[in-house]
Amino acid sequence: MTKDAKADFWDRVDDVQAGMLGVTSNTKLVPMSPNLRKDRDGKIWFIAAAGEDIVNAVSAGAQDARFVIADAKSGLYSNIEGSLAHVEDKAVLDEIWNAVASAWFEDDKDDADIRLLCLTPRNAPTWFTTTSGVKFFYEIAKANLTDAEPDTGYKADLTF
Repeated sequence: MTKDAKADFWDRVDDVQAGMLGVTSNTKLVPMSPNLRKDRDGKIWFIAAAGEDIVNAVSAGAQDARFVIADAKSGLYSNIEGSLAHVEDKAVLDEIWNAVASAWFEDDKDDADIRLLCLTPRNAPTWFTTTSGVKFFYEIAKANLTDAEPDTGYKADLTF
């Protein structure tokens, strides 16, 4: 069976609650929650606040950036590189707005401090692991008994 790594990637990113985002010109990464649109537009969206370093970094234009995910729950480990930009698009904001974002902004999605950031991925070395602890331990036990390599997932070097 051939795995569709890109489809698997987007499905798993949709389950990720947080990762670390930053521009490559600055080594500082900040925790951010990724959001995907229903039509899977090939972009990862973030809701941020005016004045944050990451927002200031892209205020003059798009910057090379990275989003690092290490999420055991989704079984996704990825270093996503691409271009990060500030985007003003009320329709996208309306679509991805959620209760978590609402907790950070006093005036809900009408707050003047909201900044919508968009990461357009270029490449992402990615490891996909099993999300089942039972399957993981079964594979480890089987490997120890048979000297075979455990099947705990796969790796893909994704380009977008």
